[in-house]
Amino acid sequence: MNDLPSGLTPLELARHVQTRIESATGYTRSRKHGFRWKSVAVRVTTLGMTAASTIILGLQNLNPWTGTAFSLVAVATVLGALEPFFAWRSLWVLMEEATSRFHLLHDELTYYIASVPAEELDAARIRAAFDEYQEIWTNLSTRWMRFRELTDR
Repeated sequence: MNDLPSGLTPLELARHVQTRIESATGYTRSRKHGFRWKSVAVRVTTLGMTAASTIILGLQNLNPWTGTAFSLVAVATVLGALEPFFAWRSLWVLMEEATSRFHLLHDELTYYIASVPAEELDAARIRAAFDEYQEIWTNLSTRWMRFRELTDR
């Protein structure tokens, strides 16, 4: 996946790079949605449990409720620790950024292909688009690993 196939015409090469960018955009978009959902679910659940436990603690003359409230506080604490550990919000934002960069690159390449006759397409310019595509992946992977290293501590 680090290099382009050989023997393609500039137009075929451009279409190949476009296809790879589209695939990368789909991947980052799906991952972004998953991370966003997990991040929001943990936040909403934590908020609900914290609110419920606070209300239940206000009803202290009922021992079963007090026990339930303390249980909810404990579970809310665990959920609150999950978000920083898995860094879902940070990964969601990371995927949002990568998706945006893939869209921009795709639009630039699509415009180039549409605005230049097929026989005049410059393979070097297409190669530059592919190099940028790889740079986006490298940046995404590097930052992903940093997030994982930070959360593994």
